[in-house]
Amino acid sequence: MTPTEPLTRGAAAPTPVRPPLPVKMVIAGGFGVGKTTAVGSISEIEPLTTEASITEVAAGVDDLTHTPRKTTTTVAMDFGCLTIDPTLKLYLFGTPGQERFGFMWDDIVEGAVGGLVVVDTRRLDDCYTAVDYFEHKGIPFAVAVNAFDGTVEHSLEEVRWALDVSEGVPVVVFDARERGSVRDALLVVLELALARTGSQAVS
Repeated sequence: MTPTEPLTRGAAAPTPVRPPLPVKMVIAGGFGVGKTTAVGSISEIEPLTTEASITEVAAGVDDLTHTPRKTTTTVAMDFGCLTIDPTLKLYLFGTPGQERFGFMWDDIVEGAVGGLVVVDTRRLDDCYTAVDYFEHKGIPFAVAVNAFDGTVEHSLEEVRWALDVSEGVPVVVFDARERGSVRDALLVVLELALARTGSQAVS
């Protein structure tokens, strides 16, 4: 073999296909706002849920006024995943909504690039805890107003004012039951997180 001959003969070896980059995202919010529904709507695998029946004791603690048909609640987390494209895969973690399960949040949120705070405009008070948490941790997040029965009680500007979130926090309307709608809301968070990463790299 002369020095100019190739070391291999025949077809070139195939280029190894890299697995998509795993990215963790959190879906948070108050009790019964649609977090489990959102994960179930978008996940490409059978979602892992930790649903437990609402007992008479729990019903006395959790406000079921606006969710009278709700019979179960998340007691640990929800989990699902979504491949965005061949290079990127989202791993979705839904938090429990009740404040008494708040001690789990640090573990669930650790390593997340961003969060989607789901809001029911009929009871905005329920999402203050989630908004405060992400602001305190400095984690990029967007507010997603769940359109129960296809309607929202307040405009997006009114929601922004009531939650006192900055102009840098996107506020969008979505339907937790619709796959495409959930996807679009998650992409808003992903773009926000990528922009934050890019600005940090420049600085």
